Amino acid sequence: MTDGGVTEEEAGGVREAAGAAGGTGRFSWLRGHPWLAGAVALAVVAGGVAVPLALGGGGGPSCKELPASTRALARDPAAATRALDPRDDMSRFTAVRALLPTGRLCGDGGRVLGEVVDAATGTTGAGTTVAGRAHTMAQARALYAVVVLYREDEVPSGAEPGLARMLAGYIVDTTRPAFSGDGSNTPAASARSAVPDETGWSRFGAFLSPADAHPDFGFDQSGGLSVYVGPLFDGLAKDPEAFAILYDAERAYLAHYLERLTDRGTVPGYHPGKGPKGQRTSDTSSADADLDDIARRVGGLMRVRTSGVRDGDTDLAAYDRSVRRHTRGAYRAAPARVTTRPPMGGIAGRPVSGPVRGDLLDGREQLFQELDAWAKTRKVPAARLSAMRQILDDGYVQAFRVGSL
Repeated sequence: MTDGGVTEEEAGGVREAAGAAGGTGRFSWLRGHPWLAGAVALAVVAGGVAVPLALGGGGGPSCKELPASTRALARDPAAATRALDPRDDMSRFTAVRALLPTGRLCGDGGRVLGEVVDAATGTTGAGTTVAGRAHTMAQARALYAVVVLYREDEVPSGAEPGLARMLAGYIVDTTRPAFSGDGSNTPAASARSAVPDETGWSRFGAFLSPADAHPDFGFDQSGGLSVYVGPLFDGLAKDPEAFAILYDAERAYLAHYLERLTDRGTVPGYHPGKGPKGQRTSDTSSADADLDDIARRVGGLMRVRTSGVRDGDTDLAAYDRSVRRHTRGAYRAAPARVTTRPPMGGIAGRPVSGPVRGDLLDGREQLFQELDAWAKTRKVPAARLSAMRQILDDGYVQAFRVGSL
């Protein structure tokens, strides 16, 4: 048995080529990041073989079988977490890479792979976490590893909804972009390290659960790596079910977020001071940044939808029918301010407030509907509402044009 739950027999099957050894292969981004490059190189030699090839009628590779040992992880969350946990020093990254195939999987392999990822990271159902349970450090590290591996590699067909549920289960973390130098020296951060500073600010967001661990996408061991979730987030959205899961999660997050703001549209507990890079902040700075992040994710999703049509890869009518079929409904903030800080995994699974009104696929209008309903109930000053609408508009349009970080 090899590290990560793959048998020696399975690890000794047919090797698959990892791409040309030049500068344009799918792993070329790893140059300059030796700790990852070495791990992936080893995985291709010793681990990529965990999914042996099935040969098609023409004698060439057609699909890979997902090993029985990997399939079993979908039914054993604790074992799945252990198998996909790269550890604080990333020493198990090679083993994780061996368990996460790319390309085409035979039969229901993609769907099962998505279930394995969900089990390992503590997500289940429609993007929810097991009720009341906070994410552990091992689960958060597992999510970090999955994002690193699939942000540029090909996600096996059928696995997209599972990976979307994973991102939705960490919607606070996966909505916020990370930048170089923002992270710690490990791929996950504890709840204690995410506690707000004296100004009320935390780089992991507002209204955090006191028990949740967080994947740290600012983790920088190699001197230049920042893990941008946007490419994976947007890439998954090419699948309409994954699109619906992520779109639901962002709209649910907006309702969750708004209902915890003050009647002035600010984050409670703010104290005058300077931001993380020394810049002056105001009582609206934190909320403005978070609203911008949400709008950018929704704009990025909509960009994927329209780009697919423009490129001739998407049948818009069929795509939209599937999205509507998988969409849960509309979300509205509570009428009075909420002060609870539940684990973020439950955000995507919050109850819907009713059916969607208007055009579901007009993302900007759906965001405005949520904001306006909250502002009317809470009697938010007109000037502040106007400013918040503009922030949502700007973030949405920017991502719709260029995509997400």
